[in-house]
Amino acid sequence: MTKPSLPELLHAAVAAVGGTERPGQVTMAETVAEAIDDGSHLLVQAGTGTGKSLGYLVPALAQGERVVVATATLALQRQLVERDLPRTVDALHPLLRRRPEFAMLKGRSNYLCLHRLHEGMPQEEEEGLFDQFEAAAPSSKLGRDLLRLRDWADETESGDRDNLTPGVSDRAWAQVSVSSRECLGATRCAYGQECFAEMARERAKLAEVVVTNHALLAIDAIEGAPVLPQHEVLIVDEAHELVSRVTGVATGELTPGQVNRAVRRAAKLVDEKVADQLQTAAEGFERLMELALPGRLEEVPEDLGYALMALRDAARTVISALGSTRDKSVQDEDAVRKQALASVESVHDVAERITNGSEYDVVWYERHDRFGASLRVAPMSVSGLLREKLFTDRSVILTSATLKLGGDFNGVGASLGLPPEGTQGDDLPVWKGVDVGSPFDYRRQGILYVAQHLARPARDGARGDMLDELTELIEAAGGRTLGLFSSMRGAQAAAEELRGRLDMPILLQGEETLGELIKNFAADEETCLFGTLSLWQGVDVPGPSCQLVVMDKIPFPRPDDPLMSARQKAVDEAGGNGFMAVAATHAALLMAQGAGRLVRASGDRGVVAVLDPRLATARYGSYLRASLPDFWYTTDRNQVRRSLAAIDAAAKEKGTQDA
Repeated sequence: MTKPSLPELLHAAVAAVGGTERPGQVTMAETVAEAIDDGSHLLVQAGTGTGKSLGYLVPALAQGERVVVATATLALQRQLVERDLPRTVDALHPLLRRRPEFAMLKGRSNYLCLHRLHEGMPQEEEEGLFDQFEAAAPSSKLGRDLLRLRDWADETESGDRDNLTPGVSDRAWAQVSVSSRECLGATRCAYGQECFAEMARERAKLAEVVVTNHALLAIDAIEGAPVLPQHEVLIVDEAHELVSRVTGVATGELTPGQVNRAVRRAAKLVDEKVADQLQTAAEGFERLMELALPGRLEEVPEDLGYALMALRDAARTVISALGSTRDKSVQDEDAVRKQALASVESVHDVAERITNGSEYDVVWYERHDRFGASLRVAPMSVSGLLREKLFTDRSVILTSATLKLGGDFNGVGASLGLPPEGTQGDDLPVWKGVDVGSPFDYRRQGILYVAQHLARPARDGARGDMLDELTELIEAAGGRTLGLFSSMRGAQAAAEELRGRLDMPILLQGEETLGELIKNFAADEETCLFGTLSLWQGVDVPGPSCQLVVMDKIPFPRPDDPLMSARQKAVDEAGGNGFMAVAATHAALLMAQGAGRLVRASGDRGVVAVLDPRLATARYGSYLRASLPDFWYTTDRNQVRRSLAAIDAAAKEKGTQDA
């Protein structure tokens, strides 16, 4: 039997999921297959509606070697494992004459820990174990969550937190889960044979396609201990998120609360002198943190340096003592010891990292209204790490609706550690960028309006003219507005003001769960939804409920963001343009994602309104506009009001006809 062709396979898969084959999807599948065949790397931009998951799954399944697919969002993981993969595998089975297995794999703390569930949590203050089920009043929210988790443990096959609906609070989940550092290990745990995390790892070892998340991919790359099974092809979907997820995993944090927790956990297992040394170091650190002012520490102050060395040395002594002592009077000693060790090691590692003072790290203080001060350390850049760990020994496909910024892939490529496209060199990864376009006719379906007449936004200043403009636009659109604000404060102020001005519902992020907000926004065409950055990627509302997307201003990083400003300064000092490489790239990515909320289907019509004149007047404005979908562009406020009114009238007429 002749081997089936890629077009045949794609056709079968698209039919199975009830989709429509699109030219961009065919181009994508062909370029992915080529990259896999010659072991090179590919950045592929595929607009909304292209069907990009099939564009990479079909060529990946056809080549027959193990593939890891890493995504940023839970929604896409679910779509792949519950919808796209089962249907695609069924459709390709007769043609490939094999049925590829697939599995989901996440970090250990995402799975219910049976040891924690049945044996309880190691007690913080006193000897013995803490039965969280008895301690939490059944009538409390925590108590109800824990009882539900106990019932769910008997029903679930996966133990995966994300399969528990409705979900439970982080506090409740922390009572029944462990980090990889706290885990006893399958061979030493009474529940090792039934362990959900271990079963997920075993399934992944047998699967041809392993679906995971960016965080686990980062841990696999950074920590050196392989978590993912050996694979020949890596596909990173939602790849515009990868750098921030890897940075998050590579960021260390120290807080007084965390250090004191480590002291309490270790105190019951080591002798008094060793425990006192850590206690004294913790008190010295806490006194300093009470005085900490937010901001970057270009050099670690002398007093902080001494406090961190004291913490590091005391933690090291405790770690040695924990390894050599045994105390049979402690109930479930192994679990208590493992939890104490995990806490003390994490304090030691961050204190040592900051004390060693790498030129490639950024150190800063943060202060939170509720949680107080924290000391943080993050890599100046993860590009070198990604080049070394990601682009060796396998073909890597990175895809997203937004990878091409300012007209090319080099900005995103550089953040991933890739040289400019087409650069040759012995140790340089070979890659190319391909934009397969979008099935939508953006110039016919949407308008990009920039409110050039408004005053330039000042930092944290009141913007009365912007609120007037926003009110008029929403009135013209008849509601139907997704308001995307560069700060939560801005979103709250606008919601409060416009609720007094407009006779239509305005939903605000944080007042309900995101899922509930989006459902209510989609259900009523007059309703508006206001929110901040995290909303920019979570909203998929095709149809007349979302016909106006408003951005209050260009979302540059805050000037006092320690990590972003350090990265910008480093580029400047190396002779580059730090503003364009860091701030403008950051803003372009977010604006492209935000603008992408407008057109989600071929029948959608509407306006993206940017209430920041700099998009029209500043030198970098053309770079930002080139990063957005190719909408029809105008700065004419009267034209936009007429267009919105016409779109509103058409939607109302269609609604009447449908009714």
